[in-house]
Amino acid sequence: MSVDRVATNSQAQFLLSQIMQATKNMNASQQQVASGKVSSDYAGIGGKTGALEAARASAARANAYQSNTQTAVNQVDLQDTQLTQLSSVAEQLQTAISKAVGNNDATGMMDNVQSIFDQVSQVLNAKDTNGNYLFGGDRDDVPPFNVTSLSQLASLANVSDAFSNGTQKKSVMIADGQSEQIGVLASDIGTQLVQTLKDLASFDAGPTGGFSATLTAAQSTFLSAEIPVAKAASVSVNSATAANGYTYNRLTDAVDQQTALSTLYKGFVSNIEDVDMPTAVSQLNMNQTALQAAMQVTAQLGQISLLNYLPIK
Repeated sequence: MSVDRVATNSQAQFLLSQIMQATKNMNASQQQVASGKVSSDYAGIGGKTGALEAARASAARANAYQSNTQTAVNQVDLQDTQLTQLSSVAEQLQTAISKAVGNNDATGMMDNVQSIFDQVSQVLNAKDTNGNYLFGGDRDDVPPFNVTSLSQLASLANVSDAFSNGTQKKSVMIADGQSEQIGVLASDIGTQLVQTLKDLASFDAGPTGGFSATLTAAQSTFLSAEIPVAKAASVSVNSATAANGYTYNRLTDAVDQQTALSTLYKGFVSNIEDVDMPTAVSQLNMNQTALQAAMQVTAQLGQISLLNYLPIK
């Protein structure tokens, strides 16, 4: 006579299903701990999928604006360096003319003018980090200031012929539907200053020119008239420098705002898809324990028979 086991087939199937469920739960917990994510697919995210993708898109957009704006900040900062130098040069020119009139002595004035011309040319043809002409506008592949000498400048019919920059100033998108103009044109910042240089060079090359130790009446009259012109040129450059500084401040404020938005959206994403690691580790331990218990019970159940319950005499 055979002795049947106490366990039934239905009990075995039930315990087997418990093992499978415990295995599934443990695998899910292991994946969460290993990846740090709630799920590797949208199914695990459930109803939060739409919010997750919207937050991701917003974070990516904020990052893109932040990158573009930071690049613009760097360019405007470089422009500030060049404009500050140009402002200093404009003041030097005004001082040189005023000093010659005040002392009635133009000794060395044209040497100063030549030096100032060289510095003006260097600033107006400055390049950015990509090798493009900083003040060229939409035509940044050619030198915006095309004159190479004072004599060439003096021979021009119009000072506008000295400039080859484009007409469109560069701008950058800093937010949805919001752009900031960052470009500065060589002709805008240099025309008045170059005009003063042209006037001085043309007069010096003329019949009443030839500035020397003692000014003639004609020379004194001419230079006196040039003082307010040089002053206006200096004021114009200073205004451009101040406007560029204001643009710099707006851009840095935009970068700060974009950084804050990016952090905010990334926080939304993290709240949805990232697991709470202490909780995930605790859950993994619990699932491992549950799997071990289910397997032990199943193993023990398979070994139980009626003999275990018969009295021993």
